[in-house]
Amino acid sequence: MKVTLLVVGKTTDKHIIALVDEYLSRLRHYLPTDIEVIPELRQTKALSESQQKEAEASLILSRIQPGDRVVLLDEHGVERRSIEFASWMQKKMVSGTKRLLCIVGGPYGFAPAVYDRADEKISLSQMTLSHQMIRLLFVEQVYRAMTILNGEPYHHE
Repeated sequence: MKVTLLVVGKTTDKHIIALVDEYLSRLRHYLPTDIEVIPELRQTKALSESQQKEAEASLILSRIQPGDRVVLLDEHGVERRSIEFASWMQKKMVSGTKRLLCIVGGPYGFAPAVYDRADEKISLSQMTLSHQMIRLLFVEQVYRAMTILNGEPYHHE
């Protein structure tokens, strides 16, 4: 199974970029993982919140491939402890899923069409987190899940 994190907008913080790259490097030891970036929309001040979400939705939906398991990283999704997330990942890996596509939306979230296409939603926190931080937290948690599943000493409980 391949894990792809699809995000709207690039990260400019060099510290976050370095940490994300570090965890991606570690994670690729276990399974193919990448981040795809959809460029931020231009001239968004001329768009309503709804128009912006719809424009982002068409870009997001165009990246979904047949057979993808689509998971939205959404504040209203299911929260899991790290051990539970590892178990969830293992179920996805043995289910025959070719690509687990996890999506971080734009600043206003997702349009209804994206919610309709999603297979499920997960939340990394009830707190509001920056889109830049979500990338880091997500790749770290996937890495942590892989170490849990392989019985390695990264996670302590």
